[in-house]
Amino acid sequence: MVKDDAPELLRKELTSPKWQPQLVSLSGNTDCYQPVEKQKQLTRRCLEVLLEFRNPVVIVTKNHLVTRDIDVLVELAKFDCIGVTLSLTTLDHKLASLMEPRASRPVRRLEAIRKLADAGVPVGYLQAPMIPGLTDSEAPAIALAAKKAGATFSGYVALRLPFAVKDLFEQWLEQHYPDKKDKILHRVREIRGGKLNDPNFKSRMRGEGIYAEQMAKLFQLARKKSGITERWPKLTTEHFRRPGKDQLSLF
Repeated sequence: MVKDDAPELLRKELTSPKWQPQLVSLSGNTDCYQPVEKQKQLTRRCLEVLLEFRNPVVIVTKNHLVTRDIDVLVELAKFDCIGVTLSLTTLDHKLASLMEPRASRPVRRLEAIRKLADAGVPVGYLQAPMIPGLTDSEAPAIALAAKKAGATFSGYVALRLPFAVKDLFEQWLEQHYPDKKDKILHRVREIRGGKLNDPNFKSRMRGEGIYAEQMAKLFQLARKKSGITERWPKLTTEHFRRPGKDQLSLF
């Protein structure tokens, strides 16, 4: 599903006196730089609207395509209104290809971090999902690679498997990692209270239990050793404005 009028709806919302300047997140549920964005340019147009209003925005993506919009992101950065996070699930090219076939390969994501950092755009990484028994052990290597590329903040999200996703993941494991399937599913249940999913707001991002604590400690140690100290970019709403009707467009 594509919402072709997203930029217009966003402009309408920001123009309303009822809108209270606040952080907007792109890619909370799905990547805003999927392949169709090359043609639609909906994300770019939304960023242009956010820049016009100087409303802060964070982006989470797995795709190198975000670098196409560096010109807009640089302008947002001048007002402390942008933070870009590249999702790094693994550094293993083969695993990434099997798990995220429509996303940029790990080396391309690191390249995107480098390009954004070089341009002065606040950029970090998110180890997501961190899969217990499969990708959690990569935390130190991912942190070092991201830091070397220019990342200044970081976070992680533990794997959870809601609804039909759990069946798809089990099938995927059976097809590609049958020897690791039982171990991985056991560890997911270990951090999810015996289930494959935990909808609880307080625990769904990290999980609970001893193994979840071990994952958290590994990640924190990895980011500390890499030299990454921040969890979030520093953003502000103090520059927000509602442009007059006679103001020329920025683009």
